[in-house]
Amino acid sequence: MLIAGFPAGPWGTNCYLAATAPGSECLVIDPGKDAAPGIAEVVREHRLKPVAVLLTHGHIDHMWSVTPVAGTYDATAWIHPSDRHLLRDPMAGMSRESAGMLLGGDHEFTEPDDVRELADGVTLELAGLALTVDHTPGHTEGSVTFRTPYDVQPEVSEVMFSGDLLFAGSIGRTDLPGGDHATMLRSLTDKVLPLADDIVVLPGHGEQTSIGRERATNPFLLELQDGAEAGRITKGL
Repeated sequence: MLIAGFPAGPWGTNCYLAATAPGSECLVIDPGKDAAPGIAEVVREHRLKPVAVLLTHGHIDHMWSVTPVAGTYDATAWIHPSDRHLLRDPMAGMSRESAGMLLGGDHEFTEPDDVRELADGVTLELAGLALTVDHTPGHTEGSVTFRTPYDVQPEVSEVMFSGDLLFAGSIGRTDLPGGDHATMLRSLTDKVLPLADDIVVLPGHGEQTSIGRERATNPFLLELQDGAEAGRITKGL
């Protein structure tokens, strides 16, 4: 399996390309602002053919380049229906500060020609890869993660593209339109804590981590685990 990633644009959003091997079809995950040149470079270096563009959520720093990238490679775009409106109106999901970064520019956003919608628990078979989709609202209403088996290192069972759900040492913000902290905590409890420790996490920003590392050190996950343990003790009484 081949995974290549790089931070793109003023927000440093991680864009990833995933394929079974060099010279094959590939997936593009979260092509943010200024991601197109980096994608083209990876495609040339590894002789790849993008066939799908996957969005973990609809925030502008993750989807800025989805339409031009999908158009360039005649690829299908995938997004959860709750965030699909952000493809046409990304300002609806932005903070005042982020919107200020774009003032003075003439930016027009449209949907790609071929858009398909994601659903919780489905497995996508794309570019020879099997990806499990988990709906993880909280950062946005339509946030999702993608997990796929990883056969390169025996000590790693899966790789998870976590978007802005989970970072190394932190979690995604919930103060933007469509965000909700209580919902975020439920997503982490229901979709992250049950996962195996050996899963590698490739987040939307910052360095890679693992479920085990975050379970042991991430203050938000530690608090959730402490709360769950206290609940079990109380019920036992």
